[in-house]
Order: sequence, then C-alpha cells, then structure tokens
Amino acid sequence: MLDLLKTFTGCPAGALNQLVLPHGTLILYPSADSVVILDASNLNLVRVLAFGEIYPGTQHLNQSISCLAVDSAMKVIVASMNTHIAAWSLSGTQNDTWRVHSSLSLTDGDPVTTLDCRSGLLSVGSQKGLSVYTLILENDLLTWSKKWEARVTTPSLAKFAPTLAFIATTSHHDNLVRLYSTTSGRLVQGIPHPRPVTDLMWRFSQASRSDDPALYTITSDSTLRIFLPVIDAPHRLQLHASLDLFSSLPFLVAAKLGSHPRKSTVVWLDKEVVRRTIKAVLASNTEDASPQVQRLREIDEEGWDLFVRALGDGSMLVSAVANIDRRPPTLIRQFALSHTSADALSQLPSHLYLFPHPNITSLTMVTSTPLASFEVSPLAFFDGQSAGLHLNAKGLDRLPHEESRIRKLVRTPAGRGVAVVRTNGGEVWRVIEGGSQLARGRRWSNAEYVVVLDGGELVATYSSETSVLTLHSEPISTLTVPSIINLFSAPSKTAHECIVGLTSDSSIVYIHIDSNPNLTLRLHSQNNLPLAQPPKLILPVDPMSWSRESSLEEHDTLLSISDDGELSFWIPEEGTSSGWRCTGNVKTGRKNFALASCSSAKKSVLVVRLPDGEELTIWDSKESEFASGLEHRIMFSTSEPISDLDWTSTPDNQSILAVGFMHHVEFLCQQRKTYFDDDPAWAICWKVDIRNYISYPIRDSIWLANGSFLIAAGHQLFLFGQTALQKDQEPLFQYIARHNGPLEDYHPQMLLQCLLWGKAELVKQIIVALSRIVKAVHEDPTQDFHWNTFPVEHYLSGQHMIPNKKPSKRYNFLFSTPQENSLPDETVFSRHMVETLIEQLEARPLPHLTPNEHAHLLVLIQTTLEIEEQRRALDANGLRYVISMRSFYILNRRVTSDPSSPRSNGATPRSTGWRERLRYRDMIWAFHSESQGLLLSTSTAACNGRMLWSDARALGVFIWLNSVESLRAHMEVIARNEYMAGDNRDPTACSLFYFALGKVKLVHGLWKQAAWHKEQAIMLKFLANDFTQPQRRTAALKNAYALLGKQRFEYAAAFFLLGGSLKDAVHVCLKHLSDFQLAIALARVVEGGSDGPVLRDILHNTVIPTAFRQGNRWLGSWAFWMLNRRDFAVRILVTPLRDIADALDIQVAEIGEPHYDDPSLALLFSQLRSKTLQTAKGTSEISGRSEFNFVLQIARVFCRMGCHALALDLVRSWSFERPSISVPAPTELPPTPYATSRRSLALDPKLRRRSTIMIDMDIASTTPTRRVSPDRSLAKVPTQEPIKEESDLLARKAGLGSLLKSAKQDVQVPEFSMDLFDSFG
Repeated sequence: MLDLLKTFTGCPAGALNQLVLPHGTLILYPSADSVVILDASNLNLVRVLAFGEIYPGTQHLNQSISCLAVDSAMKVIVASMNTHIAAWSLSGTQNDTWRVHSSLSLTDGDPVTTLDCRSGLLSVGSQKGLSVYTLILENDLLTWSKKWEARVTTPSLAKFAPTLAFIATTSHHDNLVRLYSTTSGRLVQGIPHPRPVTDLMWRFSQASRSDDPALYTITSDSTLRIFLPVIDAPHRLQLHASLDLFSSLPFLVAAKLGSHPRKSTVVWLDKEVVRRTIKAVLASNTEDASPQVQRLREIDEEGWDLFVRALGDGSMLVSAVANIDRRPPTLIRQFALSHTSADALSQLPSHLYLFPHPNITSLTMVTSTPLASFEVSPLAFFDGQSAGLHLNAKGLDRLPHEESRIRKLVRTPAGRGVAVVRTNGGEVWRVIEGGSQLARGRRWSNAEYVVVLDGGELVATYSSETSVLTLHSEPISTLTVPSIINLFSAPSKTAHECIVGLTSDSSIVYIHIDSNPNLTLRLHSQNNLPLAQPPKLILPVDPMSWSRESSLEEHDTLLSISDDGELSFWIPEEGTSSGWRCTGNVKTGRKNFALASCSSAKKSVLVVRLPDGEELTIWDSKESEFASGLEHRIMFSTSEPISDLDWTSTPDNQSILAVGFMHHVEFLCQQRKTYFDDDPAWAICWKVDIRNYISYPIRDSIWLANGSFLIAAGHQLFLFGQTALQKDQEPLFQYIARHNGPLEDYHPQMLLQCLLWGKAELVKQIIVALSRIVKAVHEDPTQDFHWNTFPVEHYLSGQHMIPNKKPSKRYNFLFSTPQENSLPDETVFSRHMVETLIEQLEARPLPHLTPNEHAHLLVLIQTTLEIEEQRRALDANGLRYVISMRSFYILNRRVTSDPSSPRSNGATPRSTGWRERLRYRDMIWAFHSESQGLLLSTSTAACNGRMLWSDARALGVFIWLNSVESLRAHMEVIARNEYMAGDNRDPTACSLFYFALGKVKLVHGLWKQAAWHKEQAIMLKFLANDFTQPQRRTAALKNAYALLGKQRFEYAAAFFLLGGSLKDAVHVCLKHLSDFQLAIALARVVEGGSDGPVLRDILHNTVIPTAFRQGNRWLGSWAFWMLNRRDFAVRILVTPLRDIADALDIQVAEIGEPHYDDPSLALLFSQLRSKTLQTAKGTSEISGRSEFNFVLQIARVFCRMGCHALALDLVRSWSFERPSISVPAPTELPPTPYATSRRSLALDPKLRRRSTIMIDMDIASTTPTRRVSPDRSLAKVPTQEPIKEESDLLARKAGLGSLLKSAKQDVQVPEFSMDLFDSFG
C-alpha cells in the first residue's frame, strides 16, 4: 500500500565498489558515515550500513568514511573512518541479510588511507605505511591478526593481485606504482609513470597462466597502460601497450572534440562478463548473419580485451587490444572497434563500470559521477549506435551539505513542498510527478526555525540571535519580530501562505507576505488567545484536508491544550479584539501529555506516558452529551517510545494518523463500524519499517501531497508512495476508502440496516440488480464485476417504494379477470431468482467481501425472501430479531470452523471471535415484538429443534418472552431437552427446571430410571417425601447448603427451590453461577409473572447496576420496562446515564462508557416514546436540544458504518413530535407489500401517532364529581407549534399535561342515576 519509491541517500564522490551476486550486482559507495548499497540495474536502495552500528561512539562525530573495499569471494564489505575499520558480511539463504562481521582499530592515531580485501586478507594503507592482516577465529569471534607492517610512502591505493602474490600501491606523493610481496611485505618492483596514477586494476584470465597476471594503470591524462610479465622474469612487469585518446581515434575525429581533447574516462571491460553476455546473444541469433552479429562473433572468437572510453562530447569509443594472452606478447595490437555519436551520455562521468545484467543478453553500465545506470544492448553498442544505451535510473548531483544529519522536516500547508532542516543549514524539496519524486529547491545556511511556503518556492528562516525573520526571495525581505519559540506556515486567503509564530509569552504573531511590487514580510497582528488561563501547549494544526482547496478560511490553524487536558481549536478572525476565534472544545481529562497533534478535520491525538506504557488516544471535536469525543485508546510499550505524530486524509476525508517510533512508523486509519462486531474504531492498517534499509533512528516523518510519506533517518530521505508494486496490493487511499468509506448498495451491512429500518422494498430492488450483474459475470467469466450505485433518492423518504414484487395476479375491478405477468423471472424478486443468485454467489463470491461478509450476504438474501413469503406472520421487531439471530449463528459457525479461532483450539484468535450470546439489543427487539410465538419456533429451529438452557441463555428467551404460559411451557421443554441431552439421561441436569415448575414427582420418576447413578437410592428416598411439610423443606434447604459446600451450585439451587426458598436459589444463580438470566427465568416462572418481589429485587440490584456499569442502554430500558418505570425505559435511551442515576432511588456504584454508537437506539426510541402514557411522560423529560443532538449522533454513527444515505434520510425525515393521542383523519395510503414496510427511517408524524395510547399510570382526578350523562368526549389536544429551544422542556411538559388531561377525560365513568332506567321505560 505504501511502497518505497525513491531514496535520497547521498551521491558518490568518486569511485564505486561492486559485489556481483548470482541474482544481481550491487554497487557500493561511502556517504558521510554510512555505506550505501544499491542495485546496479536500477539504482534501487538495498541497504545503508551505518558505521555507528559497529562503533557507536562515532555517531555524534562529524566524520565520514574515507575508504571502502569489497571481498567478492567472502561477500565482506570493509570500511574505514579515521583509525577505525568496520566489516559487514552478507548472509542468509537469499543473500539478503547484512550482519556485523568484524572490526579493527589502528593504534597510535594512524588514520587509514586505503583498503583492499580479498579471500580473508586485508591490506591497510595508513599515513605511516602499509600492513596486511589475516582473518582468524578467536574465542568464537572473527578477528584480524596483523601479518606484517612496512614503513612506506603513504599509499593512496592498494590492490591485491588475483594470485594474492603481490600488492600494487600508488601514492599522492609521487608517480610510482609499487609492487610488494604479500607474504613478506618486501618491495618487489617500482614502476614509474609520467603522470600521477589515478587508478589501477589487475587483469586475470583463464587463458593465461595463473601466476602471470597483467596490471592496468590509468594516469591523470586518461591514458591506460598495460603491464605484462617479462619472459625471463615472470615476477616483474613490463609496459607493453598504452591507450590514449589519440591512439584510439583518427586525428580528424579527435580534433572535433574541442579545446580539451584529453578530457575523457577509460575503463577495461571485464573479459569474463562480456564473454558470457556475447555468447548468450549469439545463442539467440544463430541464424542471423548481420554485420552486428558478425562483429560480436569475431569478438568472441578472437578473445580481444575491450576498453571503453567516454569522451567530452558525450560519445563513447570502444577499443580492442588483441593477443594479450599470447606468450610472448610480441604481437599485441590495438584498434578502435566502434564509436557512438555524440550525446550518448549527457555528462562526462569520472568513473565508468560494466556489470552483468539480470537479462543475460544485456549488460549494465553504471557511471559515477553523476550516478546513472544504463542497460547496454551488445548488438547496437558494439556497432557504435547510441540506441545501444538505455537509461534506467539516474541519481542527483552530489552536494556536500546534504551529507549533514537531518534534524527536522517542515512542509507547506498543502504538502507540495518540504524543508529538510539539517545540522548545517538545509534545503527545500518540491513534490513533483504526482508525489513520486522530489526536486531540489532553495537552501539556507543556519537558522533556528524554518518555514516553507507556496509549494516550496519560498522559504523563510528565523534567527534567535538577531530576532530577524528572513524571507529568501529576490530581493531578500526581513522583518524584526519578538522572540519566537515556534514558527510554521498556514493556509491563507491571500496570494501567498502566511506565517504564524508563537512567542515566549504565548502570544501569536501573524505575518502576511505582500507582493507590491516585491515580496515583503508584514506583521499583520500580534494577539493572545482569549483564554482564562494560559495554555500549557499551543500547536499548529496539521492541514491534512488538502483536497478541499476551497473554504480554506474554515481550516483550524491552532490547537491549544490546557493543564487539565482541554483541547481548543482556533482560526484567525478579522475584526475581533483577540484576532482569534475558538471553533470547538473537547475535554479529554488527560494530563502530563508528551505529544499532541491535531488535523484540520478536528481529529486530535494525545500521547500520555503512564507507568505501564504510553497511552495514545484519538479524539473527535464533536463532543456532546452523547459523545465524549474519545474515539480510540491504545497502549504502547515503553520499550520503543512514540517519537512523532502526523495526520493526513484521503480525498473523501478519511483520516490517517502516522505514529512514528524509533525505527518504524505505524499507520492508523478509521475502521468502519459494523452492527454485530465490537472492533476498535481505529486500527493499524500498514506499517513501514526502515530497519530493512538502515539502522539509523528515524529523525522525523511527514505526510506530503498525494498521499506520499517522507521519512528522514541519518542524512538520508526515504520517499514512500501509493504505487502498488505488487499485484496483491492496492494503494493506501483505495484500501482505506474500501474499509471505511461509503458502502456499496449490495454490501450486507447496508442491506441489513435497510431491513432493520423498514426499507425492504429497496433491498429487493438491490438484490434484483445484483442478480442481473452476477448472472452476466457468470455467463461471461472474463467480464469484471461492476456495480452501478443506486441514486441516493432511492434511500430517501417516499423514493424507494417502487413496487417490485412479482404481479402474478392483478385485478382492476371486482369481477375482472386477472392480468397475467409478462415480466421475465430475472427482473422480479422471486424464489427462483434468489436461489439462482445464491448458487452463483457461492460459486464465485463478490470481490472485496470477507468470508463473514459473504456469508452474511447470502443469509440476508435468503432472509429477505422468507420475509416476503411470511410477511403477514412476522412483525418488524420480530424481523429484526430473526436477522440478528441468524447472523449470530453464522459468525459462531465460521469461528468454530476456522482453525485459527479460539473455539477450535487454535492459537491465534480472530478479531470476530466466538460470542456466547446475542446482544441485549437483539433480545429487546423480540421483547417488543407481537410475533413471539413465531420467534420461539424460529429460535428452536435454529437450535436444531432441541433448545438447551445454554441456547435459551444465548438467545435471551426468558428475557423477551412475555406470556407466563409460554414461559412455563418452554421451561418444561428445556428441562426435557436437558434430560435427553446426555447419553446417560441424568436427572440432575433437569432438576432445577422441573422443581421451578413444581414437578417434583416427575423428577422422582426420572430417578427411578437412573439405575446407573450412584445417588439413585438416596434421591428416590428423599424425593418420596411431601415437600409441602415444613420439616421436609428444611431438610431440602440443609441439603442445598451441603451442595454449596461441594460447589455443585446448580443442583444446590434446585434444592433451594425444593425447599421453597426462591430467593436463595436466585442468589446462587447470581453469585456462584454468574447467570442473571437463569435467576430471572426462575423468578418469572415460580412467581408466575413479572411483578414478583424476587424478580424486582433482581432487576433493582443486579440488572440495572449491570446495565449502568456496562453502559448498556438496551438492558437498562428492558429492566425499567419490567419494573413498570417505562418513562425511564425511554429516557435511558437518550438521557446521559449520570442524570438517570441521579433521578433513581437505586444505588448505582459505577457508570461505564455510554454507548451511543448503535443506530437502532433511535429506532427503539421512535417506537416507545408515544407507546404508553409513561413513555410519553419520559419523552417529555427530554429536551428538544438533547433529541436533536441524539439524532445527529446517530447520523454520525450511520456514516461510521458506511451508510451515508441512511444518515441523510434520518436527518431529513426525523420528526421532533410531542406525545399526542389525537386521532388523525383517515389517510389513503399506498398498499405496502407487508406490514414491516416503512416509508422512511422515522415515520411521518401522521403515520406514527397511535389512535390509542396505553394508559399505564394513575391519573389523579381534578373534579369532585362525575358527570351524570353517559356521553363521553375527548378533550381537544392543542395544536402543535414549533418547539423553541429556550422553552423546549417546558413546552414538552405542557404537552404532557394536555395529554394527561385528555387521558383523564377519556377514562371518566358516569355516576349512577336511576333516571337513566326511567328513560328506557
């Protein structure tokens, strides 16, 4: 998702080293205090080796690596800095891991001047001489042991011969090449040169003898000389040929090179590398007789040594030398093989190399400096064609100041430019090529604070010594300002971005840039934030909402944090005394925070260091009584503290937080909320770890434009971007949009919410459209799945009720004949269409759906069909329960079948794990359903027809069943199933339930059949007694206490019931079994209703405190409903829990986090608020402002779930009505396909008002007598008026008064009068 696109690791100052591996070639060069390793074919970074890994004491020294050598045979890299030598080795099965190999330090402060390493031998040239070391193993550690040391002229180059017999050295003090014996250090030969020697190399060929290698030297005039062994003295070298510019080119061609014809670069092409590539090219062109192929064949057959010379005009000359391997070498001849046209190279390099290429028919040419990599086509290149060179990658020119360590990164407000602040000055980089590349801009020398403006075109620096702010423009503009402790740029409505400074006395300096005619700094204002107390911290807001270029004035500029953790957001405002306006506040309650950051989308993050780790919290500015603002909390270990925070957002405003650590960055994004899972609101979606590239700690990291991300470590920059380099990846923004953006219409979560909110007709339309597309893909597998999004109008009120059911028969008049349906089956919602769709989806699931989502989609499609077929039997709340129940079993079934899940004895739990029961929300839907008989049979069927108590508890059956007869009947069913569940038919498994039902004799009969049970005789004797007698009950209670001592808790509860102590049985269920549902079931069955004292005690002292402790409003609403406090059953859905607790006579010790993240709360509230007189009273206690904020909170939850269209429908259709019992005039409504269909999320007031209201509270009489006449009349209900905010609560209570008055009149009974009888006579 975020891939490494570019690295800025410094450019080589001189020669390169190479390491040829089977899978590619690496080039190496020193850069400051590190060794940079690149892939030769594309210059991609492989690794940066920091000298501080081996010598930590050098990390803070301003020193650079001076020498570098590579042992290709042992894959060892050796580097030196001053007197220290460090070595790394390449290991791992894939040769991809660099490890510390060894180290060596020279004594007497003798700095290293040159290095060479070959086959375990190390030659070290220093100011005092030359020494050779051998590698030994000492105490299981690799150690360098000095072999010999010679006091010689300070060597500048030292190279081992391939035979390891000699070491050739050069020096800056003379023009002599010296040969030393490797074994003794004796000077064997000195070879004078007319000019200083700049490079030397040994030639080794399998065609020659192993003990007579050739030596090539290159002098400062780019002349290459060939030294070969003397015939009668094979250990001495003699000059046999030289290649200079004029010997290689005709005079007329050389004369065209200009006034500096000697300026060139020459290199010998490794004969073995060229030979392998040419043979591969010839093998693929066996039938080709072109001159180009003939030339390659001649090079291969003749065995020429090839030399390439880069010329000042950009052309390249290939020369050949023949007969070097012939003995005696008397017939050596040289000639020009080819010469390319000018401008083959854009710039004359100082060094040139030819390496193998991953494609065996090509070569890789690397130049330095400038650093560039080319792919060489031998056919065209050796024929003198410029097309034979193809540029693969090019590095930037080397600037020495860029080898200074980076301290900080500062970006422009839009992220199109970034300032790299180094220990010595810094420079500006502009973001180009859509965020995949950076281009150098202006630079500065020294400054305490830096801001970059206008996409990197301008930079301003502040010096604390002079208190002068300098704008680096043409001409330079300066401004004297107060002492600045922080400086940053901010969006502006003017032509240029503005500068904001924070002074030492917490005042804000606002600086504009005028352009008349030259750019000039102007102090616009200096103010303090209008706060009662000085803030502890003032931070700039990360302006991450760059896609919204308009309305820049609405972007927050500052974040202030008080000592008690209150966040305040500020924007500049003209015409006010302070110059700043607060746009919002959030009370976090956090103190002693270490880091903080805020985005322009008002997402704030705080890091607080605690004893057990670092707490990171993410806050939203939309704080209300329904949302504390806290969105996420996560603890990080203190082993690697958080060092940096930075924000960005996707084009559709999805927030992304980058959390920087010492060596890696974790990216947190918002997670779409789901209806059934409690996943965290934020999650780590990606991680970038730079330890694979570099060991330096991260100094800073920052988001740039177009989703690019820049990391600074050491003096290197790492640019990450969203280009998906692998097929199984997708760009980060696309990933986040898919995981947190608006859902597709067919997504199971969208379908589920539509079904819950009564939009079943729309669901059917979506399923039909999905069937059409899936069928097309099924018929043509090469066709991609493409969904056409439904217009948002389909989700809005009255827009989705387009009849879509199959009109099998349609009558226009009473006696007309039915109209036959002419539509094909695939265009209507039918059983055949659904079955076909499910079959096709099982064969080929939809893209981007998880297995759980795919299973949910299939079930929702099937459920929609069953709703259509059983629409007259199931009400809306029953439908909601059935959907939730089926999803519950789907999730558990998938977790059980997943080997990584806890329930299947795996080691790694899933995020969507096993759930023990339905949520109380789903149980409450069944509780308010009028189809409980059907729900009970459906629940039993879901348990394979045999519901045990564990199933009943998971489904909350004894919570939602209302009928006492059904409770007793179903408990008997459970008792029977518990008895039949085991193979042995154990009576103890069912005794609790049968005793609750009072069927002691039945249990006695079951014990008669339990001959295998060791307690049969005792139980038969004991149960034969009459437990209506007090002494027998006492015996049962004594046995119950004995069973408690043996920790047989369920059986003990059964004996408490046998002894007539329901209270003790319930106590065992609550305290020892931790099963309040079992306690409720026993109480409701034994007491024969829902108003018994034991049940009320359970609700008061267990259920309600549990609901408050867990913040579970559903459970609390049910408990209040059962206690006949239905006003609180409504109020708890909306009112803060603390306010409810204060109004109760129940002790609530703990109140948990309020959960207002369930849109179904609004659905239940809309159902209950006018259902009874008590609920109407409770609704009147809720202010209009609270209800308004509640609806907005639910709309935000819908957006968090990806159901943006449903959020829009909610806020458009919600009606803030007052309780009323008025009877509306009959209204002609269009026929709905079934009872659960709704026009909108919240019904129109006319449809929501009930013709009758349940009177569930006493209404005190206000008149001393009753009317004589039997006539009854309803009092007129006052006309509804718009609710004013300031008197909203009073208005609601006044409305309630009218309602009570009307209800009072409604229940008045006429007084008895004999005159009424007389009238009938």
